Amino acid sequence: MMMSKITPHFTLAEFTKSEYAERKCLNNAIPKALMPNALQVGLLMEKVRSLLDDKMIIVNSMYRSPAVNKAVGGVITSEHCKALACDFVCPAFGTPYQIAKKISESNLEYGQLIYEGTWVHISVAGRHKKKTLTMKKGKYHIGILDI
Repeated sequence: MMMSKITPHFTLAEFTKSEYAERKCLNNAIPKALMPNALQVGLLMEKVRSLLDDKMIIVNSMYRSPAVNKAVGGVITSEHCKALACDFVCPAFGTPYQIAKKISESNLEYGQLIYEGTWVHISVAGRHKKKTLTMKKGKYHIGILDI
C-alpha cells in the first residue's frame, strides 16, 4: 500500500497515527479544510529534520480529532486539533532536551516549542511566535530548562 506523503519525509499516516484512537475506534482523519495546516507542519518538520542533521524523526502526535483530544485529556484550545502542532522525538540526534535546545538556539521560525520531558512539542507560528517553554512538575516554565 502506497503511503500518502505530505512532504518528502512525512506521511499522512504519521500525522494521524493515534494508538488511543485505534484502541477506542475513534476517527482521527484530518478534515480536508485542515490539510493546508498539516502541510505547514510538514514543512516546519522538514526544517527541523534538516536542523537535526537530517536524522529520522518519530512523530508521536500531530493531528488530534476533537474526540481523541478530549479522550487523552488535551486542552480544548490545543493546536493539535487544528493540525498546527507536532510532538516528536529524534533519538538518532539526541535527547528531547538536546533537540529542544538546538531548535530554541536556531533561527527556525515556530510558534511554540515545549520541552515536555520525554518528547518535544512544536507548532507553526500563529498566535505564538518563538515561545519556548519547559513542562516541569505539571507546570510550564519559560525557556528550555534541563529537568
